[in-house]
Amino acid sequence: MSKFKKKKGNEIPAVNTASLPDIVFMLLFFFMVVTVLRENDLLVQNDLPKADQLEKLEKDRAVYIYAGKPSQRYQDKYGTEGKIQIGDKFTDVKSIGFALTEARETLRPDLQDKVMVALKVDEDTNTGIVTDIKEELRELNLLRIIYITAPGNPVSSLN
Repeated sequence: MSKFKKKKGNEIPAVNTASLPDIVFMLLFFFMVVTVLRENDLLVQNDLPKADQLEKLEKDRAVYIYAGKPSQRYQDKYGTEGKIQIGDKFTDVKSIGFALTEARETLRPDLQDKVMVALKVDEDTNTGIVTDIKEELRELNLLRIIYITAPGNPVSSLN
């Protein structure tokens, strides 16, 4: 016959931490994949005008042009006149073509010929800047232009 022995002491066994590094690296990898990094550092004020009829834009086909007054931290250096931003730097009207060529090269090769220019213009920006941008885009034969707006009622923003 077999002998049964009582366990001496009621100690809890130690926690097995062998799989802990696997879990930590799996979480790290998950957050690295899921996190969206900011593409551009916004140098201009960008209070978009309101509109009530909006469509979703495919981001992989667009090159963004920002226009507006420099934000507060850049007004000492660049003044308060309206500026144009492409990517992470200010651009003047005559060098829009070069800046757009650089931005177009960052897109996928099959979409570089089908590029759309998205204008994000501050609602207090002078219309002359927008006209200058449109004329330069016309000379570059970039005729697909989209105006980015914020959702809302356009009439209530006039008050």
